[in-house]
Amino acid sequence: MNDRNDAPGQGKPRRTEPVIGNLDHLDTNARLDSVQRRAFAPETPTEPPPRKPPPRKPPFNARPKRNDRPRPQLRWWPALVVIVILVGGGAWAWTHQAMLSGLIPQTQLNSLLTRADKAYAAGNLSGGPDSARDLYEAARALDPDNEQALNGLQKVGNAELARAKVALQQRDYANARASLEEARSLLGGGADVTAVDQALAKAVLSSANADVLVSQARAALANGHIDGSDGAAALFGKVLAGDPHNAVARHGMNQIGDLLATRIQGQLGNGDRAGAKQTLANLASLLPGYSQLPTLRANIAAADRAADAQRDQYLAQGQADLRAGRISGTGDDNAEAQFKAALKADPGNVTAQAGLGQVAEALVVQANAAIDAGHTRDAKALLDQAAALAPKSADLAAARSRLAGGNTQVAAASSVPAPPPLTPDESAKVSQLVARAQIAARKGDIMLPPGNSAYDLYRAALGIDGNDPDAQAGLRALPEVTRAQFRQALHEDNLDHAYDMLATLEQLDPGDPATPSMRHDLGSAWLDRADHYVGLGEVGAARAALREAQRLVPQDPRISAVDARIRHDN
Repeated sequence: MNDRNDAPGQGKPRRTEPVIGNLDHLDTNARLDSVQRRAFAPETPTEPPPRKPPPRKPPFNARPKRNDRPRPQLRWWPALVVIVILVGGGAWAWTHQAMLSGLIPQTQLNSLLTRADKAYAAGNLSGGPDSARDLYEAARALDPDNEQALNGLQKVGNAELARAKVALQQRDYANARASLEEARSLLGGGADVTAVDQALAKAVLSSANADVLVSQARAALANGHIDGSDGAAALFGKVLAGDPHNAVARHGMNQIGDLLATRIQGQLGNGDRAGAKQTLANLASLLPGYSQLPTLRANIAAADRAADAQRDQYLAQGQADLRAGRISGTGDDNAEAQFKAALKADPGNVTAQAGLGQVAEALVVQANAAIDAGHTRDAKALLDQAAALAPKSADLAAARSRLAGGNTQVAAASSVPAPPPLTPDESAKVSQLVARAQIAARKGDIMLPPGNSAYDLYRAALGIDGNDPDAQAGLRALPEVTRAQFRQALHEDNLDHAYDMLATLEQLDPGDPATPSMRHDLGSAWLDRADHYVGLGEVGAARAALREAQRLVPQDPRISAVDARIRHDN
């Protein structure tokens, strides 16, 4: 039986159950040890150990003693140091802006050189914006005398030449030719380049049957097919490139020379001097030692002299016809016909073009007289004739506006009803357009931009009121405004704007007698600039300036002198 069911007072001792005390005041390990001891202790009663009173907790608002307080870690000083550095660096940068801006080009140059060296090391020699050649050349654009860039381009040229040799050995003639040309442009020729070029030509010739090329060339020559990549000249040239002593090819080239010489004589006979000069240049490039070259050059020079004499005669007769009032007509005895003949003899001749401008101005004067007399049909015919010669003439535009807008005197003389008066809105619109045109003229926007130029704005105003005096006067004054803009631009050495003003004047007033001297002054300014660039060693800029001068004053004797200086310094 269970002892718990025995009555008290029997002789058996009563079992004492283990009791766990209050664990809130014990350490965790101590609690576990106590539980284990109580669970496995003998059933003999024992006195529990005296309990220690739990330590008193300080009040929540009690402050620890000074020595017991945890010391805070000083984590704020790195931020303070960073702030000081940033403020100091910003102040230094603000006071040294000029020096820092000067470092930007040098930084860009160093970056380009580093990239170029990497491209060269990677074998990316040329042919793209990230190639070594392009990067070295970009560096030279910043510093033309930079030794690293110059040496880099020399290395690229030698590497391209080595590539050409390898491609030649591998019979990759297309890539060999491409690499060879890159090397030639960088190294400027030389014995090694010439040797590879000759070896390549021989290899190409041996790869293509020379006999086949000769047969093709002779067939092309027999058919009169000289020009082009498949013409006789190109085919015989391929043979001679590989075998300069090939007798058949040399004889064929001489035959080509004779045919081209005959062509030149025919072109001169037909008055095609430009075509004759082009054919002569082709012949000289194919056969620089051709025996008839001096004679052909002399024939072309004689044709030029004869054409110049004939042109001068046409110009003189045209001026005489203008003074005599023989402006235009169906025959040749008038100024228009003579100036057109001068242009045919010398295309682009400035004096002949100015003469036609004078013819146009005279026709406009006649048209205005016809408008005043009420002969509107005659006026329209005269204005149409003038428009064919000078479509942008300011006087022509003003006269057309008069004709289209009507005139009270014309209406009275021809019994044509006068145009209705303008509405207030139309009058305000005209005033607004005239004001905008005046502003555009002061800014130099004479003919451009379309729609917002002084020329177009004045015409728009005259389209509403063809007799508006301010619009008429403003349109007729545009040539003088243009001349003033030209002089100012020339004084400020703004030669591009000066050229624009000259071209504008030639449209607004093509017969202006001041145009030739203005052209000469602008051409001289371009020559001065070319000469200045030569002194600075900037050959490319000097050539560009010389081309502008040649376009303006092709006969100026200074052109040959400046050109000689450029060639000497190059």
